[in-house]
Amino acid sequence: MSNRHFFHFTALPLSTRMVYTMTLLVLGTGYLFAMLQVYFSHAGLDGNANNISAEDIRTAYHGSESDTRLETALKGPMSEMLPAEEREVIFKWVKDGSTKDGYEQQVMPIVESRCQACHDGSNPHLPTLINYEGISKVVQKDSGATIPTLVRVSHIHLFGITFIFFIVSSIFAHAYMRPLWLKCVVIVLPFLTILTDIFSWYLTKWIPGFAWFIIGSGALMGISFTIQWVVSMWQMWFYSLPEEIEECGGALPVLGLKPPKVKTADV
Repeated sequence: MSNRHFFHFTALPLSTRMVYTMTLLVLGTGYLFAMLQVYFSHAGLDGNANNISAEDIRTAYHGSESDTRLETALKGPMSEMLPAEEREVIFKWVKDGSTKDGYEQQVMPIVESRCQACHDGSNPHLPTLINYEGISKVVQKDSGATIPTLVRVSHIHLFGITFIFFIVSSIFAHAYMRPLWLKCVVIVLPFLTILTDIFSWYLTKWIPGFAWFIIGSGALMGISFTIQWVVSMWQMWFYSLPEEIEECGGALPVLGLKPPKVKTADV
């Protein structure tokens, strides 16, 4: 017998479906911007700004074997902050030994005009670049994200993404999907991949090959989100239930309603 607490979208009031629809629209837009943020944060760390690669992910968390923190930033998220010719001046200064005289003659004017508006020391999460002593700290070997940074971002992601998928999965729970185990997998998958994704950050810091686990976790999370979003929107407005479910209005069985028996144990 089907579950007495299952209500398909078609059994819900129009107002509830409108709430669900607008929630999915906003969350879907937010997810797209989150993917753009990942791209703009990591693309180019390997020197190729045209795409995001496993090497970009490895560099972000493990660090670079050849570049300093300053070079990695200027090749990646800060690449658009300076014209190419000014970035080349800074790269050459680093390769030549990043001396104080070279800084004062070549680099300081660029930093003052391009960087100090944000890197003036007012933001504790950004390096301070108001003098040679400050910039000398970022011309050291790039060792990737620090543990305090990972911890700070981890708790934000654990709370935020869990809350997002709680909402999306609660909406998707009204969908009719067969086989039932597939529906359960689609619901459970993003919660598991949140954990594998975040723990892979720490593992990648020590073992670069775990960058592929970050990529795989993110891909599975995106697939689950897409399935839940598309199926929910489709079944809310365009889908016709199977006849044995449609006969009782999508509510099985509630308030004494006795629908036909179906073979599955749940919906």
